[in-house]
Amino acid sequence: MRQRELREHVFKLLFMTEFNTQEEMPEQLSLYFDSFEELTEKNQKSMQEKYNHVLSHLEEIDTLLNETSKGWKTKRMSRVDLTALRLAVYEIKYDDSVPVGVAINEAVELAKCFGGETSGSFVNGILGKIASTDEKQEEKEASAETVESE
Repeated sequence: MRQRELREHVFKLLFMTEFNTQEEMPEQLSLYFDSFEELTEKNQKSMQEKYNHVLSHLEEIDTLLNETSKGWKTKRMSRVDLTALRLAVYEIKYDDSVPVGVAINEAVELAKCFGGETSGSFVNGILGKIASTDEKQEEKEASAETVESE
């Protein structure tokens, strides 16, 4: 299974958490994985791990989204947009194996595919702000390190 497909499945799993309680999710995950005719153990493990990693950082991710999106707190966002944003922010902030541009592009595609007419541009705008803020922060840190070493 390609990375894009794995990401889409993780997106769907995260989306399910919006409609089920924490207690219901283990059974829902099991039903989801059982629905595949051919799912390798490796792919299932990959999906499960990424899903769990995103959930473990959810509070930090939502805080960042709320700080970044002016007038659109996470409680007001469509569930599709919010899920795409959460997954992308996780990949940008915590998954070094995913380039920032890829995380943004994939989130925009997920939002376009599953969301409303303006979902792609909404997701792109917020992730663009987050990425540019990260770049500025990295530049400041690099400048500070250069000054300290001189």
